[in-house]
Amino acid sequence: MPTNWESLDAELRESVQHNVEIYERVRPALKLVTRDVLLVLRDMLKDSEVTPLFVTGRTKTVESFKEKISRTEEPLEPGGRRLLKFPDPFRTLNDMVGIRVITKLPAENAAVANIIKRQRQLFDCRGDREKDIGSIESGTYGYSSRHLILRTIQNEAVKEYQQVFNPDITPNGSYFFECQIRTIFAHAWSEIEHDIRFKAEDPRAWTPHFDRQFTATAAMLETVETAFADLHERYEEVRSFWDTDGEGAAPLTPNRVRDVWRTLLPHVDRKVDDDWGWAAELLAAHGLNQTMQLAGLLTADRITEVRKALDHRYSPGPDRLLDDLLLWQYGTRHIDLTAEEADAVPHPRRDSLLRRLRQIERYRVTRK
Repeated sequence: MPTNWESLDAELRESVQHNVEIYERVRPALKLVTRDVLLVLRDMLKDSEVTPLFVTGRTKTVESFKEKISRTEEPLEPGGRRLLKFPDPFRTLNDMVGIRVITKLPAENAAVANIIKRQRQLFDCRGDREKDIGSIESGTYGYSSRHLILRTIQNEAVKEYQQVFNPDITPNGSYFFECQIRTIFAHAWSEIEHDIRFKAEDPRAWTPHFDRQFTATAAMLETVETAFADLHERYEEVRSFWDTDGEGAAPLTPNRVRDVWRTLLPHVDRKVDDDWGWAAELLAAHGLNQTMQLAGLLTADRITEVRKALDHRYSPGPDRLLDDLLLWQYGTRHIDLTAEEADAVPHPRRDSLLRRLRQIERYRVTRK
């Protein structure tokens, strides 16, 4: 399979070769532009609210430049000669300088893009789009990437490049380059896919099964990204429960108790109704009326110990488990505050709590 360059006729080759020679001459200066914008972006993102995993940059190689500007498109009239897709590459190509910002989670892509676009004294954003090989609308899969086309403003490295490119024109420090923002998963997928699909040493080494495999892995990566995004969201929610100046100080209304419980213990939620007033009352009996206090009670180690001590025949629901946790924590005080009076007849709750407290005490003795 011939390359784009090999497919050109003599006249088009002459035009392409002319631009390639110019590019070979100016590329050292363009590499300094790449270095400059890379350092600016790294510094910009270093202390921002979103810290990328890494930021890299590259200046298109001469060979890659040559192959890209050798692309052709259909003639304007039937039977005419094919035309170069990029007849004036130094005006139309925006990816000779390319920056990649690699993030952990999909939501960080938008955050990074917004940070960059706010730096209007450094860059003017002239394009912003989601680029993907697959499309949600068409029901296909592929890697997703946020692509910004940025224009430098009064950049000194660009001015030096412009002087090299054409010393007869006053440099203005304005240069268009591409900034791709994508997750580490999309980055890994696209790097491997690009090596096999577009940079294969032998283009003949291909089978449709590769397309199927790339589609399958793209689908799996999307699932993994979604799972990690959900995990991160839950982590941030749980972390907020310990914020004494924020969510941690929120009062324990019945609905708040329900929401905190379902976040921390989603596997223990068997109540059919949504009335969690009973839980708020049990907690309030011990003066537990803030979110952070409930989070402190529902620790994994304490729950594990309570389960071992009481050796539940059936997995307890929220009402029984919360009752047992309070009994473990407060002992006879929990009984006195929440059970019938000692002289009441009958007193089934008091009897049940006393029996369970004796189990807890026996367990603690064996653990010493």
